Amino acid sequence: MANETLSRAGGYPEVPSAPSRIARPSFDEMSLSPGKRVRLTRMMYEHGPGGGLLLVLPIDQGLEHGPMDFASNPDSEDPEYEFRLALEGHFSAIALHIGLAEKFHSRYAGRVPLILKINGKTSVPSDAQAFSPLTASVEDAVRLGADAVGYTLYVGSPAQDRDIAQASEVRRECDRFGMPLIVWAYPRGEAVAKKGGKESPYAVEYAARVAQEVGADVVKVNYPVPSEKDRDSPAPYNTLTLSHEEAFRRVVRAAGRTFVLVSGGEKMPDEAMIAKVKDSLEAGATGIIFGRNVWQRPYEKALAITHTIHGIFREYARDSA
Repeated sequence: MANETLSRAGGYPEVPSAPSRIARPSFDEMSLSPGKRVRLTRMMYEHGPGGGLLLVLPIDQGLEHGPMDFASNPDSEDPEYEFRLALEGHFSAIALHIGLAEKFHSRYAGRVPLILKINGKTSVPSDAQAFSPLTASVEDAVRLGADAVGYTLYVGSPAQDRDIAQASEVRRECDRFGMPLIVWAYPRGEAVAKKGGKESPYAVEYAARVAQEVGADVVKVNYPVPSEKDRDSPAPYNTLTLSHEEAFRRVVRAAGRTFVLVSGGEKMPDEAMIAKVKDSLEAGATGIIFGRNVWQRPYEKALAITHTIHGIFREYARDSA
C-alpha cells in the first residue's frame, strides 16, 4: 500500500474522485480470466478498427425480426453477403445464431471472429412477457471457435425471473470455458412501458446496470431517447432534463466495469448514423454493433460507410488492455 494515499481515519485507501470524462474499463479492472482476455484481445486489437474498440456486424435479425428485414436489399438475405462484408470491411466480429454459424462460418474461421448468439425469439407474439429461450450453448460456441457468446436479457419483463436464472447459468458456463459474455440488455414489458418506455433514460440505464450486476463482460444497449414520457419514469428521472449525450453518459456509468456496445437499430440516414457513432464513442462506449444500418445498403455503399466508421474509430482508439 506504499503507493496508495491513505485516509486519516482507519488507514483505508481514499476513493478517487470521478473523472470528468468516463474512461473505458481496462482488462485488469475487469479482472478478466486469461481465456476471456485472449478472446477479447483478438476482437479488440487484432481485428476490426483495433485500439481497444469493437465494431460488430450482427445478423441475428432473421430470427428476431423475420425475412422482412432483408426486403430492402435482397442480396443481404444470403448470409454470405454479411460474412463477406465482415471480412472485407474489417469488422471485429460477426454475431449470429447457431444455424447460420454452422452452415457459413467454417470458411471464415480464423478470419472473422464469431459471436455466437445463444438465445432468441421471434417477433410474432407481443413483448408483454418477453423471454428468449436458449437456442445453443456455451459449449457450442467453444466447438465453433467463437470469441464470445451473446445473450438477450429482457429487463422488466414479467418473465425476468426465468430470464435472470437462465442468464446466470450461461454466465457460469462462460466462466468455466473462459468465454466473454455479451448481454443484449433490452427493457421490455408493460411495466417498462408505463414508466417512460423501453428507450427512456431510466429504462436503458437500469438495463445497463442489470447487465453489470448479472456478470456481463460486454453490454449491448440502445441509445436512450429523452422525451416527455420521462415524466412517467420514477424519481429522479421524472425531473431530469437530459440531452441525448448526457443520458448516454449515465448509461456508461451504470455499466461500470462492463464494456458498452451501442445498437444501431433501424436504418438511418448517413449523417445521423455518423453522429451516433461519434456521440457514442465520445460518451465512453467501447464500440458499436450496427447491422441493418450496414447490410441493408448495396454492397459498395455498405463498404464505404464502414470505412467512414473506421476513420471515426481511429480518432477515439485507446489502449485499454
